[in-house]
This record gives sequence, C-alpha cells and structure tokens, in this order.
Amino acid sequence: MEPYYAVIFTSVQTENIEGYAEMADLMENLSKQQPGFLGIESARNEIGITVSYWQSLESIKNWKANLDHLVAQKKGREQWYSYYKVRICKAEREYEFNS
Repeated sequence: MEPYYAVIFTSVQTENIEGYAEMADLMENLSKQQPGFLGIESARNEIGITVSYWQSLESIKNWKANLDHLVAQKKGREQWYSYYKVRICKAEREYEFNS
C-alpha cells in the first residue's frame, strides 16, 4: 500500500441548514471527479465527521482551491456551521475486518 492522506473534517451545525444537504451532495460528487481523490466516509449526529482520502497533499490543496468548493466553504462559515476543524493526516498503514 502506498501512503495516502486523510482530510478529517469535524463540524457542529447551526440550526439554519437550509440548502446544506444539496450542497453536501454536490461537493461529494464534485470531489469524486478531482484528480487524486480516493474516497470519502461520513457520519453526523451532534458532531459531523467527514473523512476524505487523497493521493497527495497537492491534490488536497487543489480541491481546497476549487471554485465551487470555495463557494461551499464560504456558505458553511456564514450559515451552516457554528464550529469546524480540519485535520490532514498521512496514512501509512491500514487494515480491516469484514465478515
């Protein structure tokens, strides 16, 4: 396995989430078209956690600068999130169990 990168986005939403689900779907579909994209996993309860996987730091940088993604980021800060944190980690090893 080649090392890859995980972008971990944790968030708390505001009560005003109008348009959020549609934008989240759009961003997921758009991210899947980006060079270097490897996958995505997410869950939401009180705290939302989305982890996207990328081949390189360069591919992460390019996704962050994508014009449509910039619009979504701005809307998130202005309306949808009361808090968020982004962590970028290098994955050097993985294993799984699947029954």
